[in-house]
Amino acid sequence: MPKKTTIKKDPALIEVSLTNNEEISPDVHLISFYRNFDFIPGQVIKIGIDQKSPPRIYSICSGKSEKEVKILFNINDDGFLTPKLANMIPGDKILISEPYGSFLGTKEPAWWIATGTGIAPFYSMFLSGQYENKKLIHGVRFLNQFYFEDEFNWELDKNYIRCSSRESSCDVIPGRVSEYLSEIEVFPDVLYYICGKAQMVVEVRDLLIEKGVSFEKIMAEIYF
Repeated sequence: MPKKTTIKKDPALIEVSLTNNEEISPDVHLISFYRNFDFIPGQVIKIGIDQKSPPRIYSICSGKSEKEVKILFNINDDGFLTPKLANMIPGDKILISEPYGSFLGTKEPAWWIATGTGIAPFYSMFLSGQYENKKLIHGVRFLNQFYFEDEFNWELDKNYIRCSSRESSCDVIPGRVSEYLSEIEVFPDVLYYICGKAQMVVEVRDLLIEKGVSFEKIMAEIYF
């Protein structure tokens, strides 16, 4: 007689229903569900679709006072979770963890440095009212990947810097974020938050240190 396999459930994950799934750019989605927890802007949650598969980690992309939690992600064609999340509709169930993490927003002066969907934790901080004394530098390949740019531009004005490596526009700096930063000679004594893929995070962190920014002033969150 075949041995019965028992799936061990993760008690830290709870089930919620999606309220919306919006494709805000080609292959980039913003999903939402009703909030049943408090969180600090910059924190992450684990998301899964069943108890058989390991969950993945995503930054919260909504303000701390909003009724819904939003999650920004791009579809990884070779991945397990994102193609399935992208096809879900309101009412479908997902599993989530409680929020956690140390990449926390504050009201202190800071530079926010992001690429791609790494903008998510900064949008959460922004929506939570932490945008005063902040400079946001967002790097993408194409112009339609500047997510939430109207809101950022309205509040941050000249402190909202956009860099595009593949397309050009009159108000966008050509090239990568690291190229823009390399041209700056003196960096202010503020906090520096970096969020994006590992190569970008390491490159920008090393650049900041070479420019005289102390290691203790740099906080990083890697997106896989």
